[in-house]
Amino acid sequence: MEIKDKNIALLIDAENISPNYIEIIIDEANKYGKINYRRVYGDWTTPQLNPWKQKMNEFGLTPVQQYAYTSGKNSSDFTLIIDAMDILYSGKVNSFCIVSSDSDFTKLVTRLREDNMFVFGMGESKTPISLVNSCETFSYLDKMLSSYDIEDKGSKRKSVKTTTDTVVQETNKTSITPLRKIKLELKNMINSNTEDDGWAYWSLIAQLIQKKYPGFHPRNYGKNMRPVEFFEKMKDFQVKKEDTVIYIKNA
Repeated sequence: MEIKDKNIALLIDAENISPNYIEIIIDEANKYGKINYRRVYGDWTTPQLNPWKQKMNEFGLTPVQQYAYTSGKNSSDFTLIIDAMDILYSGKVNSFCIVSSDSDFTKLVTRLREDNMFVFGMGESKTPISLVNSCETFSYLDKMLSSYDIEDKGSKRKSVKTTTDTVVQETNKTSITPLRKIKLELKNMINSNTEDDGWAYWSLIAQLIQKKYPGFHPRNYGKNMRPVEFFEKMKDFQVKKEDTVIYIKNA
């Protein structure tokens, strides 16, 4: 089944994710198929979630209440996990989108994938690597927001300024893989999959990168472009196109 044909359960941890990302979240999820469930979880009796309430009608979100029985703990975790399993057993979807930066959902993602679900995630750069790597693919919302041009849909909202020169700092506050590590791994992948002429099929290399680094995207490094164009601009690689086939090799 093509990714674009998937039936999706979109489950958002409102206590962990800002409502400022909602348009990006919906647009990104729509790329994978039809969103059957649009649920957002939290303790709606608290004033902290009031900004989310303003987004409910606009984006057709269904709020799910979870009272905070224990202080200092994200109360929405348990309800979201239980709902995800109920949806799984209903057989109505074949894909889940988990929107959170909380590593507590790592086991849920793993469990869903054991049942052959396609699971993609969204969260901020602070998301622990365990959750990022448990997903098929993961999008960093804060990096997307920095380069996301919000289209004018009848309102006078200003476009978000595109960042093109941002450099990701290699600190323990982000799970974004350092670019030097991506480049080194890409070289190894190309060496292991070259044809007799020294070129490798980009489609194969792209799949291998996605599997090893689910959170990889050029926008994480300040460049909002296709991955093949991103690597083509580096002196380390050469790219060529023959008809509809793209090839890559180490320079």
